[in-house]
Amino acid sequence: MLAPIPMENGHLSASLVAQYWQDGYLFPLEITPPDQAQEWRQAFEDMERDWLASDLPLPLNSYKRLNAQCVMPLAWEIGSNKAVLDVVEGVLGPDILLYAVEFFVKEPGTTHTVSMHQDLTYWGMGAIDGLLTAWIALSPATPQSGCMDFVRASHKNAILPHSDTFDANNLLSRGQEVSVEVADKDKVAIEIHPGQMSLHHGLTIHGSGPNTSDDRRIAAVVRYLTPEVAQEHGNKDYAIPVRGQDTGGNFRHYQPAQDWFTTQGLSMHDEIRAHQAQVTMAGARKKSMYEGAK
Repeated sequence: MLAPIPMENGHLSASLVAQYWQDGYLFPLEITPPDQAQEWRQAFEDMERDWLASDLPLPLNSYKRLNAQCVMPLAWEIGSNKAVLDVVEGVLGPDILLYAVEFFVKEPGTTHTVSMHQDLTYWGMGAIDGLLTAWIALSPATPQSGCMDFVRASHKNAILPHSDTFDANNLLSRGQEVSVEVADKDKVAIEIHPGQMSLHHGLTIHGSGPNTSDDRRIAAVVRYLTPEVAQEHGNKDYAIPVRGQDTGGNFRHYQPAQDWFTTQGLSMHDEIRAHQAQVTMAGARKKSMYEGAK
């Protein structure tokens, strides 16, 4: 278990920022005490218990895995957390937009994996530097529980060719996999523990293996943007300013969740999902599990 990287009053030093741009990722970063992470986990699992049998328009897993900030106050609480933003600011600068919050869960003893891929492959934003993912552990992410593997400096590539597998065992919407061979020796295991997070660039090649442990692997995954980023296909995309100003005007703003699964939140979730699916699933052989009937 690696010790957390020392920071300067909760902010990244110049050398750590340089390391991020050199490697395409940075970990482990301690952003909250473990007991706070445990509270977030408890709130998440309480939500799973309380809303699983509810008559929601989509399966509960769809809301966990796509734009949870629209319908879950917990997602907004984590995504707008000051300690997280203090770290992210070191990479993206003082003006930060929240693009999405997702909860990734791997159940114990399951064979689900995430194939090696680049996040920006199908997002319609091009090969940009202005998107960063903060991966926040709510339970231990270890090689045994299926932590992420990163390929160092792979963000220096353009968007590489990917193939869609639609493998039922793959947690990605299209089962997308980068069409280059990634040797095991080139993978860096990103082990982080509750209260810690990793950062990675939108072009960093990464994936994860199965959870062979006896605990759930739960993460809150937050996508942040700079205002200069823009959707290259269709109308404006959606984002929420969380620090500084939106100086670009490239995104539609909206109100994040203040209560669980409100009518307004469900409507906004559906609006954003429909818009983004037109981009992320363009050219796919079949619909994503997250696309509803239109």
